[in-house]
Amino acid sequence: MGALSETWFADGYIDFELKKYTLLAYLQDINCYFNESKLYPQLADIIFHYNNLVAFRDNKQFLQQQFPKRLTAVNLQKLELLYEQLIADDELMAELESIIQYSLPQLNNTIKEGAEIYEYVAGNLSIFPVGLIPLETTEGYFLLCDGRASYTRVYAYRLTIFERHDEKFRGIHTEYVQEYKKDFVHTIGHIKAMLIRERNNLPNPAVYCVETPLVLPVDETLLPVAKRSLVKYIAEQAA
Repeated sequence: MGALSETWFADGYIDFELKKYTLLAYLQDINCYFNESKLYPQLADIIFHYNNLVAFRDNKQFLQQQFPKRLTAVNLQKLELLYEQLIADDELMAELESIIQYSLPQLNNTIKEGAEIYEYVAGNLSIFPVGLIPLETTEGYFLLCDGRASYTRVYAYRLTIFERHDEKFRGIHTEYVQEYKKDFVHTIGHIKAMLIRERNNLPNPAVYCVETPLVLPVDETLLPVAKRSLVKYIAEQAA
């Protein structure tokens, strides 16, 4: 993928036509992935760039609060210097405003396309518990089955809760365990029993099954959507 730098709109020569074609080339690459139903990391990347532009337009201090992990000190300094230039250069200010005004709807339209794929996939997922679920559901396993109907993938999961800007967010960490061939022996109940027997670090784990009739790229689409959908499902069940 032709990636954009975090400060692509302010890098080098600030020229509307140059930045326009830089953005369009990037979006063309993104759309190639979306056309193959590959969402990640492309969807997260384009959302970052959209939020970054909005933050830059609205308040430069917000940049440091919103994206401390991705924007380096060097990039933040570059943006701060750019603001100082803008104050003294009306022509540069107008050019950058044109770039931002053009870019935001272009980015937003592509985000909508990715979001539609995401919602379609999420809407075709079925999530249900395998056997009895313990009171503690922050750790366990989930079984991932798609329309190929040939293998069941098993992942260990651990939920986390972190706070940012006075809000609480739920995250999920997963680890691939193994896959089992779908047959009369390896039912979801039998897989759960084997997990408990073979992995005694969780003697009474929560186990869920996430399945879909769709056939999708697993790592780029199915797994990321399944993880987010499982977090939502567990939160709703606990409410």
